[in-house]
Amino acid sequence: MRNFLHFLLRHNFTFLFILFEIIAFLLIVTYNQDQRDKYLGSSSKVTGSLYKTINNIDEYLSLKKVNEDLANENAFLRSQMPTSFSQSKDYFTLVGDSTTTNQYKYRSCKVVNNTVRKHFNYITLSKGSKDGIKSDMGVLSNKGIVGIVIQCSDNYSTALSLLNPRLKISAKLKESDFFGSVSWDNKSTQHVILDEIPEHANVNIGDQVITSGYSSTFPEGILIGTVDQVNHPEGESFFRIKVKLSVDFSQLKYVEVVENIYQKQQKQLEEESKQ
Repeated sequence: MRNFLHFLLRHNFTFLFILFEIIAFLLIVTYNQDQRDKYLGSSSKVTGSLYKTINNIDEYLSLKKVNEDLANENAFLRSQMPTSFSQSKDYFTLVGDSTTTNQYKYRSCKVVNNTVRKHFNYITLSKGSKDGIKSDMGVLSNKGIVGIVIQCSDNYSTALSLLNPRLKISAKLKESDFFGSVSWDNKSTQHVILDEIPEHANVNIGDQVITSGYSSTFPEGILIGTVDQVNHPEGESFFRIKVKLSVDFSQLKYVEVVENIYQKQQKQLEEESKQ
């Protein structure tokens, strides 16, 4: 307390000067209309700018919640769609019979870990068995195929990325319906290889490659990518097609896990047929 009093006494002239300046300012603003108008205009401008900045910061901080809400809404809306899809470059459009609407269920998930530069790449998702996630469910984004779930804990799940040579997905050329399998050759993170397309098939650069529907994991017609290069290895009767992926795996934030509610029935019947 004594130090504080010494401080006030030492700087008393400074404090008096500031006090007189404040009083003079208040007198000018109170009794001078022009000065008061200028002050109010300036203060409103400063306050408005401050509030705008605060609002922008608040909006930025709330983007995470907005993204989560949009992802959940997308998953819900996709669950109401027919199982057959066609795709443009950026979005899904509906085709087919609405009687099969409920065969697939979608759950939105946040990507909490993702590798793209390793030989075997995996993706960790923010939901697990408590949320209904199971192994062998498909993973996709609004741009196309991402991978397949292989393991689950209560709150998390791990998916085999399409950028993993261990994963093969049944695919076809949208324009001609010739089908084969898509896999990664451990080279470019933007490309996969489509094999088993016969040499008599009509293949053009830019043709869309989509899921064939022959797998119990993914619906038919989900975009995988577009034909970027067509090779015909000497002595072989099949093309080796380089496909540019529709999904940028380095930018994955939110995905959807797709559940085929008839998957178990389909697999059981196929196993019985093999026997």
